[in-house]
This record gives sequence, structure tokens and C-alpha cells, in this order.
Amino acid sequence: MAYNSHQRLRIVTDQMGREVQYHYPPLRIVSLVPSQTELLFDLGLSKQVEGVTKFCIYPPTARHSASVIGGTKNFDFAKIKAAQPDLIIGNKEENYREGIAQLERHFPVWLSDIVDLPDALDMIRRVGDLTGKTQLAEPLAAEIKHSFDKLRLAATAPLATAAYFIWRKPYMVAASGTFIDDMLRQAGFRNAFAGLGRYPEITPEQLARVAPAHIFLSSEPYPFGEKHVAEFQAICPAAKIQVVDGELFSWYGSRLRHSAAYFQTLRAGLGAE
Repeated sequence: MAYNSHQRLRIVTDQMGREVQYHYPPLRIVSLVPSQTELLFDLGLSKQVEGVTKFCIYPPTARHSASVIGGTKNFDFAKIKAAQPDLIIGNKEENYREGIAQLERHFPVWLSDIVDLPDALDMIRRVGDLTGKTQLAEPLAAEIKHSFDKLRLAATAPLATAAYFIWRKPYMVAASGTFIDDMLRQAGFRNAFAGLGRYPEITPEQLARVAPAHIFLSSEPYPFGEKHVAEFQAICPAAKIQVVDGELFSWYGSRLRHSAAYFQTLRAGLGAE
């Protein structure tokens, strides 16, 4: 693969602790994660992004200006090869190990590993450094951190319990060790299923026993809607049940700019202040 004379070979460490050697600044980037795709565009890299997934819906132009290279867990390797990336940016959880291993044999792959807000802010700063956009990434990370600091300082009520559902049939929740778990805490709630790990299946009986004060039905990955509220109200009659914006709880890129304000509004609307 030919490289521009203005590029230089560089070695960095990703959030997995892996060394990644690539040509800097990267001129052709493939992004394997929707929230990181949005970040790249917000950092002014629209012309460098050559490949995105079918789930990369922000900005709406992303899937038109770049090649769609499959999903987050089923890559179209031929399309990625055709994009000729000098850097691929993915994530430990959202992408699949076998696919990443196959890509690494041919291209530099940088992976994020994010379980809480500090990890997300670190990722934003590192992606800025990776792509020569530190001057935009640093203020963005600072803005997000400041918004969450203000949210924390505004909290007055003790933490109420909340169960956060991501799936139906079977019921699945976000438990400990997930980014959503940290977002719940940042939003001023205590995860009702903090004693479990990752994304466990939950029975109606388990939910009734735990009896959380709040039940959040996420808009993604399962598209919960108002029609599902009665289903959960029958299991937990005393709970306050709310359909919530899953992107603002689970996207860990530049969309975090809007999360703290949303959490403040959500908390106030639920009487959690």
C-alpha cells in the first residue's frame, strides 16, 4: 500500500495495551463502531473516513460518504480491503475477536476498551492524538467532563435503585462491568442488578424480588416503546417505568456531550432529585 510522503511511521498503545504501528496522520480510516464513527466526524475527519458499519447512523451522511463494510460483528472483509485503510478503529466489546484478528494480519487496528466515563474521555483524547486532532479532542473531552461534574454536584437525593433493560424475550439487563452501569451511577441511580455481571438474562420472578424503584426500558438495542410499559408494571406495580434514550446511556463518543443534561432532566422528571 502506498503512503503519502507527509506521513511518518508511528507506534502507539491502544486501550487494550496493544502496540499499534501505523502511518501518521492516517489518511484512510475504517471505523467499526457507531459511537466512534460519530466522534471521527465531529473531529473533522469526514474526508479520511473510508469505511463505516451499517449501524453508523450519526452523522446521517456517514453511510453515504463512506463505504458500508458490514456490521460490528460481521465484517465485509472485501470491502474493508477495498477501502485500503491505514488505520482501523474498533472496540473490544462491540467487535468480534475473530474478525479483529483477521484484520490485524493486514492492517493496523486500534481498539478501545471502555467500561466507565474516564475510559470514554481517555478514548476521545487518544483518538484525537491518533488522528492529529488533539486541538479538537481535548476541548471536547473537557466539555463532557465538566457537564458530568456539574451533574454530580447537582445531585441532592440518595441513590434510588434502577433496573436497565436492553432486551426482551428473554429479558436482559445491563449489570456491573458495563458502561451503562457507570452511566446509571453518573445519572444518580444505583443498579438494581449490580450483583450480577455484564448482560444477564432476568426472569420476571427475579425482577419482582429485586423490586427496583425505577425500571428503564432502553430504546436500543431492543426497541422498547410505551407499549411495553404495562408489561413491566404488571411485574413491579410500585416501580416508575420509563422508556429512555439508549444512545445517551451507551454511546461513549462525542454523543456524551448531551448525556449529562438528559440525565438531569430524567432525574427531575422521575422525582429523583
